[in-house]
Amino acid sequence: MAEYKLEVTTGNMKHAGTTDNIYVILFGSEGQSERTKLDNSGIDFKAGKTRTYTVKPASSLGKLLFIKVEKDPFSITPENEWYCSKIVVTAPEGDAIVFPCYRWISKGELVELRGGKGVKFLAEEHPMLLNHRKTELRFKKGSYQWKIINDGLPHISHFKDVFELFAEVRFSLSKSEEYEHTQRITLELAMKGLAEPGKKWKRIEDMKNVFQFKKTTMPGEYVSEHWKEDDFFGYQFLNGTNPNVIKRCSKLPPNFPVTDEMVKPFLETGTTLEKEMEEGNIFLCDQKIMDGIPTRQKDGNPLYVAAGLCLFYKNPEGKLLPIAIQLYQQPSEQNPIFLPSDLETDWLLAKLFFRSSDLIQHQTLYHLLHTHYLAEVFTIATLRCLPTIHPLYKVLIPHINCTLHINISVRKLLLSPGGALSESSLGVEGLMELMRRDLSQLTYSSLCLPENIKERGLESIPNFYYRDDALKLWNYLNDFVKSVVEYYYNSDSNVCKDSELQEWINEIFTHGFLKNKLSGCPSCFNTVAEVIKFITMVIFRVSAQHAAVNDGQFDYNSWIPNGSLLLCKPPPVTKGLSSMQTLLEVFPNVGDTVKIVSTVWILSDKYTDVVPLGTYPEEHFDEPALKQMIKEFQAELSYLSEEIAVRNSQLKIPYQYLNPAVIENSVTI
Repeated sequence: MAEYKLEVTTGNMKHAGTTDNIYVILFGSEGQSERTKLDNSGIDFKAGKTRTYTVKPASSLGKLLFIKVEKDPFSITPENEWYCSKIVVTAPEGDAIVFPCYRWISKGELVELRGGKGVKFLAEEHPMLLNHRKTELRFKKGSYQWKIINDGLPHISHFKDVFELFAEVRFSLSKSEEYEHTQRITLELAMKGLAEPGKKWKRIEDMKNVFQFKKTTMPGEYVSEHWKEDDFFGYQFLNGTNPNVIKRCSKLPPNFPVTDEMVKPFLETGTTLEKEMEEGNIFLCDQKIMDGIPTRQKDGNPLYVAAGLCLFYKNPEGKLLPIAIQLYQQPSEQNPIFLPSDLETDWLLAKLFFRSSDLIQHQTLYHLLHTHYLAEVFTIATLRCLPTIHPLYKVLIPHINCTLHINISVRKLLLSPGGALSESSLGVEGLMELMRRDLSQLTYSSLCLPENIKERGLESIPNFYYRDDALKLWNYLNDFVKSVVEYYYNSDSNVCKDSELQEWINEIFTHGFLKNKLSGCPSCFNTVAEVIKFITMVIFRVSAQHAAVNDGQFDYNSWIPNGSLLLCKPPPVTKGLSSMQTLLEVFPNVGDTVKIVSTVWILSDKYTDVVPLGTYPEEHFDEPALKQMIKEFQAELSYLSEEIAVRNSQLKIPYQYLNPAVIENSVTI
């Protein structure tokens, strides 16, 4: 009789253990074991504990191929999910094989585990493993299906509610509890509205009372104290929540007739607008993508949104300053160009309307569409097309964790009736049109950071901390991905022959980019270099880029005078007639303000089971070479964290969102 020793590890998170019976079957090249109950004295599966069991087939099973793990389907106790981390099997011959699991297992669920080494389809050595691989993918394609929610938008998962999700892709129980607790607190505050429904603000200072117990991570109350200042307005287009839209301007658009005479007072003495454009000191933000999208009505009255253009000047001190704002695309007497020398409230209104449209673009396009929705596309394609033993599945699985769960929740939070985005000036229909327009012109190169920065002409603008940190992260990620991919693919022909990898990228092209060849997104891979670049883009987008556009939301967007998703009055068409009362009339009422602030609190909150970028508590790789690559990647990220901390200690406004220590591995919030 042969004897196999099994070391079974239960995860150390809250509620990871179970009192249900667990059974295993070992499969080898020479046969299989009996279905064996894992049973020692006492409670077998406690959180964070490893216990040892033996399985004794009549003879050696040969080369161990995979394990079947089953949670008792006949238990009469309530559901008691078990989080199995891994099972290490030592064969009679002395070989120890790690079988990674790292997932929740529900009652009656049967999970099949392969060894920890990554294996491509063509590298399989046993017919049973080939069949196992095909069976797994058939099951996964039936379990994770595509759904079209709106023509012209990326396809999403078919799950309607988080309760329909498999345990392996849901939040942990502890995170679910924390998330629901935050929602309850903010919902209670939103319901109270801090006042009776519809009440308008009487003083801007009163807005400081909204969530005064919830502080931002910025020094003091920086945004509420400095929101009127032009250099802070410009700073946000580099280092706020939306550093994605500004670009260098070498020639003014024909529909933005700014003259040298208009802006001369705001330029360095002796220079001209033309000369500053030639020297690379003029920048533009153009919101033409929003032009012509109808706004919704609230209580029978129209809401308002700009589709403007803003011209910025980088002065000799390196500050980026707005010098001209036009709030609609077509110039006319009713669409004046606002200047810093205008009446203070006129200029504040121009900046408010422009920032508010930027906020809608940020939340809808650069946050929801470019990170959440694309992350969902990457997630579904990975779950459907790559078996768990595929090396690129092992690379990607930490970066798709919980994405399906959060996206179902986010669609309800933001886009359902009463949600923050559905209550915005554009409403759901307007936002869907905005996303359709954006996706139709989205390019692969814009998603690849080095190309994005170059295309926008932002290589040398100073004090652009997002760019500085993000490019370093991109390069470190690229080095890591290059090492891993080249370990498994030593030639371009290996890439071309990997049918699972080819199906993966084709599903992303089909369901994410809707087969738009003009996007430049590949529909197949021909070279190792193409795989490296695309995997780098995917990991960067769901980790670093999501952190950059998400984590600062409460810091910058909880102070409504700095920008609002909802504006109740039109911008001035004649200069010199506004007052602070005009601003108060433009702002959302007290109840809507609380709802908006509640949402950005939920979206940027942190939870206890955060997994930072570069940390891999789940050991999906068993190869020593891969473990060494991970260590080197972690060392680079640690050095970058120290470098960012030193720089931030010298800044008035620290830029902390791309510190690897606080970047989450995947889109989970």
